Amino acid sequence: MSAIRPATVEDVPAILRMIHDLAIYEKEPDAVKNTPEMLTDVLFGDNPRVYATIAENAAGTVQGFALWFLNYSTWEGVHGIYLEDLYVVPDARGEGHGKALLQHLAATAVERGYARVEWSVLNWNEPSINFYKNLGAFPMAEWSTFRLTGDALEAFGANDGHVNQALARG
Repeated sequence: MSAIRPATVEDVPAILRMIHDLAIYEKEPDAVKNTPEMLTDVLFGDNPRVYATIAENAAGTVQGFALWFLNYSTWEGVHGIYLEDLYVVPDARGEGHGKALLQHLAATAVERGYARVEWSVLNWNEPSINFYKNLGAFPMAEWSTFRLTGDALEAFGANDGHVNQALARG
């Protein structure tokens, strides 16, 4: 049985530990730059726009988390939930925690009138893909995820000032 609740500041160390564990699982062990201070600020600062939901067992031990934020559908005209991370500790997999977290997000979306819950999954992660398909989720086969990051992001973003100045000169 899984108890689902909003994360609290006291959950930050457990969430960060699971983020590191997820990075290892996804073969990116050195990619996490997040810190307890950064995570605390984004989840519990003055104007949080990122949310975390916790799954715990009957003993109150954290077994997993979902980290999510709102997106927006221009076609539907309403928000949706984007699930950034869903993670259940290996020893607790198969106990319903992942399903309970996703059901909670789906119920939140329905309750608030949101159009969807969506997320990305690595193509090689067959266990997760099968799990998601069994819930009724489906891959967006004709869509590809693009990302602008690092040096390319900085180089492209640096040009914005020049474009805006040129437009202002008209």
